[in-house]
Amino acid sequence: MTGIRYRKADVDGLKIFYREAGPTDAPVLLLLHGFPTAGHMFRDLIPALSSRFRVVAPDLPGFGQSDMPGRADFAYTFAALAQVIERFTEVVGFARFSLFVFDYGAPTGFRMAVRHPERIVSIISQNGNAYEEGLSDGWDPIRAYWVDPSKENRAALRVLLSPETTAWQYTQGVPNTSLVSPDGYTLDNHYLARPGADEVQLDLFGDYKTNVAMYPQFQAYFRKYKPPFLAVWGKNDPFFVPAGAKAFQRDLPGAEIRFFDTGHFALETHALEIAAVIHHFLAANSNG
Repeated sequence: MTGIRYRKADVDGLKIFYREAGPTDAPVLLLLHGFPTAGHMFRDLIPALSSRFRVVAPDLPGFGQSDMPGRADFAYTFAALAQVIERFTEVVGFARFSLFVFDYGAPTGFRMAVRHPERIVSIISQNGNAYEEGLSDGWDPIRAYWVDPSKENRAALRVLLSPETTAWQYTQGVPNTSLVSPDGYTLDNHYLARPGADEVQLDLFGDYKTNVAMYPQFQAYFRKYKPPFLAVWGKNDPFFVPAGAKAFQRDLPGAEIRFFDTGHFALETHALEIAAVIHHFLAANSNG
């Protein structure tokens, strides 16, 4: 079976929506999305990989079709996101798997790897950062909120949740923007417009500082366990710059680094090219 199946898993009372394709007995690849999107960002990648791999893409809590409990009932932190997705892998029965991480998916997946290194077969990072030199000046307003979490600094971040900013994230750094379908950012904006979604995302902006604080732990994991590692990077990303991709080779000298002439959402323009690189990488480093 290579057709995409759309399911929900009950993760300790939280409904986590996920897309799944590929043979159920094939090596598992877990796709973790970023801000402000969901598993639909993998709509082109999943079919390109599902002939040889069991590809699973859950929506993080508060994103996409997964539950978005109220902030009084769920702490929107990256530690909590990682815990839920870790439990998700247990609920659906994944003992070992490869990781594909993007944006927010990177600190989520790297936290999982630190906690359970024995479960990780290999890692693919698509503009998923783990080094301070990978953060551009575009993070400055969020950094200001980390230093002073005032109402004023929180309110200043609301522009990052606007429909215009979402579309900009998809098109900035893309040489030919006619290749970027409006479907992805239009759906993202729909989810961002839900009641309470803005406060959820502002909470996560604030908590992102805990990911930066954990960078040394992520890097220590890379050095100790040396997972096979591939970075596929939109080199014109306004948030995560190429230096962050190159830095992985400092702790993982054998890491493969591939740059593509596109922006943050590299799969929007280069899904087939990236899929070809992933096929070759996973064929050599799979759990099959």
